Amino acid sequence: MNKLNVGLIGAGRMGAFHGETIAHRLLQANLYAISDPVPGAAERLISQLDENSIAYIDPMELIQDSSIDAVVIASPARTHASNILAAIKQGKAVFCEKPMAVNLKEANDIVQAIDESNILMQVGFNRRFDKGFKAAHAEITSGKIGTPQLLKSTTRDPKLMRAESIPEWTIFLETLIHDFDTLMYLNPGAKPIEVYAAADALIRPDLKESGLLDTAIVTIKFDNGALATAEANFQAVYGYDIRAEVFGSEGMITAGGIRKSSMTRYNHNGVSFDTSRYDQDLLFDAYVDELRSFVDCVIHNKPTLATSEDARWALKIALASIESVKNNCPIKLDHFVLV
Repeated sequence: MNKLNVGLIGAGRMGAFHGETIAHRLLQANLYAISDPVPGAAERLISQLDENSIAYIDPMELIQDSSIDAVVIASPARTHASNILAAIKQGKAVFCEKPMAVNLKEANDIVQAIDESNILMQVGFNRRFDKGFKAAHAEITSGKIGTPQLLKSTTRDPKLMRAESIPEWTIFLETLIHDFDTLMYLNPGAKPIEVYAAADALIRPDLKESGLLDTAIVTIKFDNGALATAEANFQAVYGYDIRAEVFGSEGMITAGGIRKSSMTRYNHNGVSFDTSRYDQDLLFDAYVDELRSFVDCVIHNKPTLATSEDARWALKIALASIESVKNNCPIKLDHFVLV
């Protein structure tokens, strides 16, 4: 295989970034086609990238194109599962943005389809490809801090945008799902057994009745005894804040941050530094490296580093969190979502 022919589903914000990466940053990939249901969206992105890709309206036409080897899915979250299953049926390798699915039946169907077809799939848990988080995982796996006992993962977006259009439970299914995966990544081999979550609309309390929750915290108990917290807020006025901490029996590891660069400013106002205000700035390298890794895995038939099983575990925690908020009580995963 000379170059991997990739079809991109979704020409929006994240799709455009992935399209640019496939077209201009990955030597082993070719942006063969783009699909988007918005008339003209695929064509506009192809023009912006100065590519000769094929434009489709219907993602199923792209998936059925026999010249395409792999599909990158960056469509709205609630279309992910159907697009994944269609791609697997056509024998295409799949990279999908998180979440892989929004309910457990979809997730189970995907995991089963992958097991039966042996198709390679990777989910867009980008923190696994950030240098700091990768180094933390390696240190923890090698036992450098002993046994993990306390873990924390934080996601704070810089500004609440288009609040009225945010689907219900997004803070768990699309935001904290990164943190749930991070906590499992940094607690290797352990499985969650109990979840307790609290959430509210503190930024836009006027939207609470319509289903918006913009602030949440989740406590997770793991089967190795570790206790973890994941928290998210949709408006951190100081920048885009992604961090994790693991305290173990022999030390502590931290990863992530908000700095735009290593530059620190010293003047009459004190000491300060610039912060990132956009995920594609803060996690630029991770976004590129996750696709580079996916393409390499497909070409060389190697296991991916963020699997459908990883995504199913993160979804189980998200769904248990939603149930916990609804009932204001802890949820034991073996009683609720372990099937």
